[in-house]
This record gives sequence, structure tokens and C-alpha cells, in this order.
Amino acid sequence: MSSRPAVFLDRDGTLIKEVNFLSRVEDLEIFDFTFNALEKLKSAGFGLIVVTNQSGIGRGLYTEADMHAIHREMDVQLDRMIDSYYFCPHLPDDGCHCRKPGIGMIESACLEQRLSIEGSWMIGDKDLDVKTAFAANLRSAMVLTGYGSEHQVILKDDPEIIAEDLGEAVERILAIS
Repeated sequence: MSSRPAVFLDRDGTLIKEVNFLSRVEDLEIFDFTFNALEKLKSAGFGLIVVTNQSGIGRGLYTEADMHAIHREMDVQLDRMIDSYYFCPHLPDDGCHCRKPGIGMIESACLEQRLSIEGSWMIGDKDLDVKTAFAANLRSAMVLTGYGSEHQVILKDDPEIIAEDLGEAVERILAIS
């Protein structure tokens, strides 16, 4: 079985509305453009992997079970298009390799899902996501939803694409991939 490229997707502010420390399924709101954008990526042959920092677990604000319930509901609403979810429950100062901008989640996904870095992308709404892309040798796109509008000026690395939302980012990725 050969490897395929993937799009690594930040969760909060990219696929779904940013809710500070989302812990309840009833607070989940998937953006209107998310389904169509994911469908286009899937049709183009990309693996779809969510990589998300979830320090609310480490802070004791919600449990892993709460987060998994949200992911199950996302799977229902998004017709199970996401291939897998990777998360880091650690606090920002824990020094964890899996926490973005560390690349542990991406490395695990590539190994477990047989994904190739070549031709793969990272899409997110924070400079942290762009830094993760650079660290993992991925192409990068920043969306201006979520925290994206606050992070339009990237201090260290500039994303290849800056888009209004995931839908626009996907259109531009597909035009150049």
C-alpha cells in the first residue's frame, strides 16, 4: 500500500466555530463551508487529519471523553470524512513533542495512516499552525476565521496561502496542487 498526501487540519477556528475550551457537544458549531471544503479535498485524494491542541484536558476543564464526544458528533455532521483525529492534552509549558508547534501528532498520523509529507498541507487559524507546518515540512495555509484575523502578521514564517476561510483555502490548494 502506497502513501498519499494529507491535509492536516486545525479544529477550533478552522473547521468549527472557536469556543474557548469547547467541552460540550451542544456548543459545537461547524462552519457552513466546512462540509463542502472537506468533500473537495477527499475527492482530490487527500487524507483528512485533524491535529488539535486540547490543553483544556490538562487543565481539568473537561475530560478526554468530552472531547471524543465532540469528535463523534463532528463525524456525524461531516459524514465521516475526517480520517482520524490526533490531539495533545498537555499544557503549553509541558514541553510535549506532540503539542503544536511540535510535530508529534503529524509524525504519528503519517506513520499510522500511511501518509506522505510530500504534497501535504497544514491549514489552521493561528501562527502556531503555520509554525507546525514549517517544522513538519508541510505547505501551509492560514484561514482568517477563528483567531486568524488576529494573526494576519506572522512574525517568523509566512504561510503559502492566507484565505478568508477553509472553503477559499481549499479552492486555492486544489488550484496549485
